Amino acid sequence: MALHFERAEFDGRKRKTIAALEAAGLDGLLMFRQESMFWLTGYDTFGFCFFQCLYLDADGRIMLLTRAPDLRQAQNTSIIEDIRIWVDRADATPPDDLRAALETLGASGKKLGVEYGAYGLNAALGKKLDAALDGFADLEDASDLVNHLRLVKSTKELEYVRMAAELGDRALEEAHNLTGPGADEGEILAAMQGAVFKGGGDYLGNEFIIGSGADALLCRYFTGRKILAQQDQLTLEFGGAYRHYHACLMRTIPVGSVSGHQRHMFDACAEALSACKDALRPGRPIGEVFDAHARVMDANGLRHARLNACGYSLGAVFAPIWMDYPMFYHGNPVVAEPGMVFFLHMILMDSEAGQAMTLGETVIVTDAEPERLSRMPLELVAR
Repeated sequence: MALHFERAEFDGRKRKTIAALEAAGLDGLLMFRQESMFWLTGYDTFGFCFFQCLYLDADGRIMLLTRAPDLRQAQNTSIIEDIRIWVDRADATPPDDLRAALETLGASGKKLGVEYGAYGLNAALGKKLDAALDGFADLEDASDLVNHLRLVKSTKELEYVRMAAELGDRALEEAHNLTGPGADEGEILAAMQGAVFKGGGDYLGNEFIIGSGADALLCRYFTGRKILAQQDQLTLEFGGAYRHYHACLMRTIPVGSVSGHQRHMFDACAEALSACKDALRPGRPIGEVFDAHARVMDANGLRHARLNACGYSLGAVFAPIWMDYPMFYHGNPVVAEPGMVFFLHMILMDSEAGQAMTLGETVIVTDAEPERLSRMPLELVAR
């Protein structure tokens, strides 16, 4: 098997999950989040785009219902032994197959948690699931049960996060080397992503984000490549992924001369990033991190250019996005704890001036100040 952790790590996670089930008054959990399956068992696949479910009951039994292409995937990457297959056909009803499988495990009449908030369980399938289990079991939304358990990373998980951070740094070095007048965005992307793969990394949960000129004010991937002008700006949001664990970075690189407004925006980003780190302390709600960000940006006259969130948790996540729970926004009551991993991104998109500036990096919450994972300096680099 291609397990990425020792069996003892998975056994400990299962015990924590069972304890959480008992605390929530649940007899079992129906998991549809690929992140939950990966964290609990090592099961590594993109097959969650189809109906599949990992079931854990309070007695510790685990069962996976999936399609035939993922049988060997589960056998080779996970600790799952009970793997059942639903058959592709025109009239396939996998939720009914799930009910039949659960009946063999004695789940009838029990109270089961369901990860309704999952990409693998769309609205149509969710309705079919409810119909199939109607009268069979008492269902309750437990979408965040495993999410909460995944928040604080183990020592081994943090090793993978640090390896991901090194790959992200290598990608940034490639970007710095290639960015300049006449540079091709496609070549920059190829070198950055290549640095991650050459270092033994993975595809990230979403695409690297790149935009120049007016598109530097965007913070989403979009199709189409451009050549950098003599006077330009390039925004990059990217990172490294190792064993699916993420560490992300964000930079805006001015091309040609740097305007006074860009320098002002960069200074505000650097000040805000420092203030956010000061606010990210164990025992304090993470909503305070956003408040620190907003105070600095607003004091610098940049309220119109900032966003309403300034980062989020990172972990082992799958497509379509690398963003994990929870996010930095005003009033978020989640309390920071040592071992949590967060991406702090300071984003300024000034549509009036047509200029962008960003600065972001990944940190680990510690007993004192957060641990920076990037070795790259926090300075304005122009090309």
